[in-house]
Amino acid sequence: MTHGATFAAEMTVLPIVPYPDPGLRSVAAPVTTFDAALARLAADLLDTMRAAPGIGITAPHVGIGLRLVVIALPADDQIRTYANPQVEWAGTETVRFEEGSVSMPGVSADIERPARVRIRYHDLAGATRSEEAEGLLAVCLQHEIDQLDGIFWIQRLSRLKRDRVVRRFEKLRRTN
Repeated sequence: MTHGATFAAEMTVLPIVPYPDPGLRSVAAPVTTFDAALARLAADLLDTMRAAPGIGITAPHVGIGLRLVVIALPADDQIRTYANPQVEWAGTETVRFEEGSVSMPGVSADIERPARVRIRYHDLAGATRSEEAEGLLAVCLQHEIDQLDGIFWIQRLSRLKRDRVVRRFEKLRRTN
C-alpha cells in the first residue's frame, strides 16, 4: 500500500433519453423507497447532468420513471436533490429565462414562469422538507417538476415557437 494514494470516485454517466421519446411525456411515479439505491441514482444523475452538460436533470431523462430531481446551479457549489417535489405556492411576479433540455441539446428558448415558488419534497433519507426559491432556482425547479409531470419544456412555448425549436433541433441532429 502506498501512502498518499488517491482513488477517484466511480463516475457513472447514464444514457439520456432523446427527444421526441414518448417517455419524456410520461408522469413519473412517486419515490417510495429511500435507500442506498436511490442515493446511487441521484449520484448517477449528477454525473450524467454534468457530462451533458446541464444544470438540472430528472430520473425520467435517463428512462427511470421516478420523481427524482438533481440541480446544480453554476453560481454556487451546492448540489440539490429532491424526491417527489411539488409546487405548494407560486408568486404572481414572473421572470423569463432561456430554457433547454439535456434530452434536446443545442436548442433553447425563453420561457416565462413565476419568479418565486415554495416546494415540498423529500430528501434522500425520506424526510419531508419545504423550500422557497426565486430566480434561476425557482425556474429550474418548475422546469424539472414539469418534466416529472410529463410536460416537456417546449410545451410551454407557443405553437409557432415550439415548431421553430423542433425544426432547429432536427436540423442540428441531421448535421451532427
